[in-house]
Amino acid sequence: MPFITNLPSLSFVDKGLRKKRLVIMFSPDGIVPSTFWPDAEGAEFAFKEILKPLQPYKDKALMLKGLSTKIRGDGDGHMRGIGCLLTGTELFPGNVQGGSDTPAGWSSGISIDQEIRNHLQKSVLTRTRFGSLEFGVMVPDHADTWTRMVYAGPNKPVTPIDDPYQMFGKLYGQMKDQESLKSVLDDLRGDLATVKKQISVADRRLVDEHAALVRDMEKEILAARTHDVGHKVPVIEPGVRRENDNLPKISKLQIDLMVSSFVADAARVATIQYTNSVGQARMTWLGISEGQHDLSHEPDSNKEAQEKLTRINQWYCSQLAYLTQRLAETPEPDGSGSLLDNTLIVWTNELGQGNSHTLDNVPYVLVGNGADFKMGRSVRYENVPHNRFLLSLAHAYGNPLKKFGDPDFCGDGPLKKLT
Repeated sequence: MPFITNLPSLSFVDKGLRKKRLVIMFSPDGIVPSTFWPDAEGAEFAFKEILKPLQPYKDKALMLKGLSTKIRGDGDGHMRGIGCLLTGTELFPGNVQGGSDTPAGWSSGISIDQEIRNHLQKSVLTRTRFGSLEFGVMVPDHADTWTRMVYAGPNKPVTPIDDPYQMFGKLYGQMKDQESLKSVLDDLRGDLATVKKQISVADRRLVDEHAALVRDMEKEILAARTHDVGHKVPVIEPGVRRENDNLPKISKLQIDLMVSSFVADAARVATIQYTNSVGQARMTWLGISEGQHDLSHEPDSNKEAQEKLTRINQWYCSQLAYLTQRLAETPEPDGSGSLLDNTLIVWTNELGQGNSHTLDNVPYVLVGNGADFKMGRSVRYENVPHNRFLLSLAHAYGNPLKKFGDPDFCGDGPLKKLT
């Protein structure tokens, strides 16, 4: 229904209102500074190894160096890194022990994605079915400070959905068995035929394209469920098994579902979280058997470890590039360009570098035009609190906050040099 009501030829579509979306993507354990940060500032920068997958979208990318998480208090660097990343405020005291630091609990504030979500949901013109969607890729089942970055409010962590089958069910209906899954579109055949009689030829094409997108997702999910694994498949909850080696497959399914949700205008805000702070993914598909967190603790002098960490982070960047590609090749249902033209993706991390646990120079890579920032540049700041970037996001989505998170780190307000 949100997709149908946004077709241009229907008279009740507000043609003057642009959809603006925000996606925040998280990967853990810091980056390798020498293979990540560009040497030059401005428009003449060149991507280093980690960011090579983004090369086709260089003119749509914006790199921000020099943003630091200034929040202190309880918890170790990893805990404060992820727990304060989007909230910009301290963790509550708690009983989760991290390293030799004081134990901590959940964050004491709302995260910026939920703040923006709530702002958009207040208006009938920007309200959507879900407001926001929280995707996960191999996020651990257990809930603690290291595994949650989204907060609906103080002490209110939001659990990401990292089962694409569950996310598909949330978006398109409950899946009790294969027949009910197959009937998602079949049940709507008559309604779609009625709608197509009332809309333009161009909109009929959009309806057909969206229906094909949903049908392709159904086929992919069913194919994954029925894939021959060489033995009798037990009767279990449907879905790709949550195993380390399935991480690339889960990532693709989640990204495709996110794009589909945007086409249907089910949400204007989304997050996608890869594993967790202190994440131990073993990227065997890259020929790497060690856990990511273990590698991140190796010194800079361990060239083999740094090379592996570079490839690991390059793989995360390839997922960002795939999301960018899918948004760029998918037209807006209302005809206003592509989804990427109206979406900002923010890729970030809980640390600046893993072996030092530094909260300085936390990476922020922005892609897309959803916030109307000036893209195609590398921008440097001098140790600026990341709260000011969070304020910039709020302002970009129509919420003119004067402070967000800890007011002591909001300084002069939103960041300069973004527009």
